[in-house]
Amino acid sequence: MAAMATVLVVDDEEAIRNVVEAYLKAEGHSVLLAADGPEALTLFRRHLPDIVILDIMLPGLDGLEVLQQIRRLSNAYVLLLTAKSDEVDRVIGLTVGADDYITKPFSPRELAARVKVVLRRGRATSPGEVQVLSFRTLEIDLQRHEVKRYGQPVDLTSLEFKLLVTLAIHPGAVLSREQLLERVWGYDYGGEDRVVDVHVGHIRQKVEDDPADPQIICTVRGVGYKFVDERS
Repeated sequence: MAAMATVLVVDDEEAIRNVVEAYLKAEGHSVLLAADGPEALTLFRRHLPDIVILDIMLPGLDGLEVLQQIRRLSNAYVLLLTAKSDEVDRVIGLTVGADDYITKPFSPRELAARVKVVLRRGRATSPGEVQVLSFRTLEIDLQRHEVKRYGQPVDLTSLEFKLLVTLAIHPGAVLSREQLLERVWGYDYGGEDRVVDVHVGHIRQKVEDDPADPQIICTVRGVGYKFVDERS
């Protein structure tokens, strides 16, 4: 059974908050509710929830502003709710630190299932005694969940770290988007594989010398990605 979690639900529509709360509580989770951006940040700082379900269109502060402030405090899993159909809006949300999104109108059952997937995901680490992966430019500490680039700390979200490790423990191997979705997001993830591209792009901004010409996480057209940094 999935571990219990504290979930912060942020939406200005009371009906949505209530129905999501009911589904999540039925799964055994503790639920916090906020109707606007400032209230969401107050609750977040007070309770440090494990997961945030965050509407983009909010009074006070919009969801992306809230997300940026959350990311200064925590790597909590953030799932965006959006009524916008334009993919660009979703990608913007993901590139500032969200882990996933779901488009309104949505099924509360699907939303609860996404939360369950998050909690069921194992660490994307290799078995055995290896605790640190050392490469020419990167050092990845699996136990501490820390990454250094040329000896300097790299600030990755929890999901970015898992994605990077999933690639790094198979250096030179090509992993498809479907494989990465299964290993990082969970085998019953119900979103789009575009989310992989967005997160890879975000990681490249942090670990590549030139993100426009990546030398560490390389694209294999029509297939997926591979990690090619040489071991130190």
